[in-house]
Amino acid sequence: MARNDIEDKDLEIATDTESKVEVLVNTHERINQHLCGEIILIEDGYIELLLVTQPEMVADDIGLIHGGFIFNSADYAAMLAVNQHNVVLVASECQFLSPVKFHDEVKFIAKVRHKEGRKRNVHVTGYVLDIKVFEGEFKTVVTDRHVLKLHLLDEENENLESGA
Repeated sequence: MARNDIEDKDLEIATDTESKVEVLVNTHERINQHLCGEIILIEDGYIELLLVTQPEMVADDIGLIHGGFIFNSADYAAMLAVNQHNVVLVASECQFLSPVKFHDEVKFIAKVRHKEGRKRNVHVTGYVLDIKVFEGEFKTVVTDRHVLKLHLLDEENENLESGA
């Protein structure tokens, strides 16, 4: 099922069976989980995501998965760990530690490590079985409005014109 076909009820994921706490997905609701990974567990500031590699991700005849798909899933995991409606990635530093091949399943674990005002730093690791294949730090910002509705260039031009 394509991510865009998922119903709202599918976005409610129970994380603590004893206390029946549910965490709703508040960000990136229309992501195609076929290409980005499916949520295994979501808690406040924490996510586990499983990426099952697909034929569309293969880069060569041997079955190497293009690193962009690995980064894509790690970025998605970071966004879900923050889980704020208007979270955006502003910087990242990552390492690809081992190649991923077709038919591999990559488990990503993302944890919010630092929270200051609107800024969040998220640590993300990816594993195939017990082999760490990816590690990264993602710097995010939570904005008041959607990033495409911020009109940053308009404000900058107004400031230039007014001499501010």
